[in-house]
Amino acid sequence: MTATQHALDITAAAARAAAGKLARDIVAFDVSDRLVITDVFLVCSAANDRQVRAVVDAVQEQLLDLGAKAVRREGEREGRWVLLDFSDVVVHVQHQDERAFYALERIWRDCPALPLPDVDAGDPGGSGGGSDGGPDGGGGR
Repeated sequence: MTATQHALDITAAAARAAAGKLARDIVAFDVSDRLVITDVFLVCSAANDRQVRAVVDAVQEQLLDLGAKAVRREGEREGRWVLLDFSDVVVHVQHQDERAFYALERIWRDCPALPLPDVDAGDPGGSGGGSDGGPDGGGGR
C-alpha cells in the first residue's frame, strides 16, 4: 500500500506552508504500510515556540483553503511539539530541541521518504537533518 494522491497533495501543500514560515528540516514519510490510521507523516522544526505556532497557523490555514480540516490538534498550548492530524496526513511541528531529542526520523527510517520538490527550506540531505546541525546548517562537515 502507498500513500494516496490526496495525501500527497495535502503533504505538499503543508510543506510549502511550513517552508513559507521558515520551518527547517522538512521531511515526509510514507507510513501507510506501517499504520492504518494515516498515510503520511510530515515533520518539520522551528527555532522557537513562537515560530512553532506560526508554522502551525500557516499549515492549518493553507490546508483549510484546500478543504482539509484538522480532526485533532495536540500540543498547541506548549508550542514545543504540535501535532496536526488531517486523517490522511499527520503534521508534526517541533521545536528544534524536541526534534533532536525525539528524532522521529530514526523511528520511521524504514518508511520511504517522500519527495517535497517545492520546499527549499531545511536539509537537502534528507532524513538526518535537525538533530546534529547548527542553525541554518552553516557549520563545518
